[in-house]
Amino acid sequence: MKMQPKQLLWLGDSLEGLKAFSDEARRSAGHQLGLIQWGLDPLDWKPMDNVGAGVKEVRIRAEASYRVLYVAKFSEAVYVLHAFIKKTPQTSKKDMDLSIARYKALSKERSSK
Repeated sequence: MKMQPKQLLWLGDSLEGLKAFSDEARRSAGHQLGLIQWGLDPLDWKPMDNVGAGVKEVRIRAEASYRVLYVAKFSEAVYVLHAFIKKTPQTSKKDMDLSIARYKALSKERSSK
């Protein structure tokens, strides 16, 4: 059986968040999301279990710091929870809360199917 890449699904305004990245950061994010779709790890990431089980954060360093939070543990798709420009050493409460809310909504939607 030939492996197919997983579908990429953008939650909330995560795609618009990624479009706000610089050209270099957008290219890097696209490349790393492509790796994830094929079941590979991105180049620079860390687990974000405080957001939800299986959530990971892609770290992109260009002229600024960029982050893409996603969950790829489900067989049907890679869900992009949030994409944002990181302005402080600690991820802001607003960005964390938004990611947690999107993860909870996704989990609730999946369990009702």
